[in-house]
Amino acid sequence: MGPRDDGPLADRVSPRTGRLARALQNHFEGLILFAVAVTAVTLSDSGTALTAACGWIYLAARILYVPAYYFGLVPWRSCIWSAGWAATVVMLLAVLF
Repeated sequence: MGPRDDGPLADRVSPRTGRLARALQNHFEGLILFAVAVTAVTLSDSGTALTAACGWIYLAARILYVPAYYFGLVPWRSCIWSAGWAATVVMLLAVLF
């Protein structure tokens, strides 16, 4: 009847379920910077085709990242994560320049 949150997650779930949990944690970390980028683009009214493309690239990278992490596709999951991060950085640079 308790919350069952005692002990490390790895002790309570399968390795692949643990990977999904880590992929979710990585998603939240990347989402914070992406939210800042989207807010900056919106508030500065500097939305262009480039920033829209970066948003779509980020979304595609996030969608592809979960199965890549789940199946342990090394180094592809890092490449996918990097594409999303790069798209976010380009959005921020578009606001600055």
